[in-house]
Amino acid sequence: MERVQAIGDAAIEVIAESGMRGLTHRAVDRAAGLPAGSTSYYARTRAALLSLTFARILELDQVSSSSGGLAESIAAYVSEALGAGRARMLARYEFALEATRRPELREQYDSGGALIRRLATEALAAAGSADPARHAALVVDWMEGTIFGALAGASAAPSRESLLASAREILAGIGVG
Repeated sequence: MERVQAIGDAAIEVIAESGMRGLTHRAVDRAAGLPAGSTSYYARTRAALLSLTFARILELDQVSSSSGGLAESIAAYVSEALGAGRARMLARYEFALEATRRPELREQYDSGGALIRRLATEALAAAGSADPARHAALVVDWMEGTIFGALAGASAAPSRESLLASAREILAGIGVG
């Protein structure tokens, strides 16, 4: 399992640095510091490598970096995505674009998005939301927009304090918090 995670992590870095066109088995072997052919052993085809990589992105997306309340968790996730998770997010956005052209990725991408929204819905339901699914869509869309804007350069990366204030305002606006 550690080798598969290392391959997934290296593939994320390759995609973040070189885009989808740069993702090759050899490039992942080099980035992971593995002997030639190692990635191919675990993911024989490009489709298998893409699937392994996206599964790793989803796994990393679900790791919580905060033990505080809901607003703190939201701010921590966005802050981490703009910092240590930057490569993961860039790779995820590359996958989003690639999924518009490849049905096999579309299914996996949509399934991953549904998982993230389900987790957000559950968290908001537990926090007392009157309409958890709709509120989850609002919160996740704010998070995605904030992350994309900062990574794409449309806006400056907000501070952790600013993220926390915004998360609290959003949660208060939907009657949670």
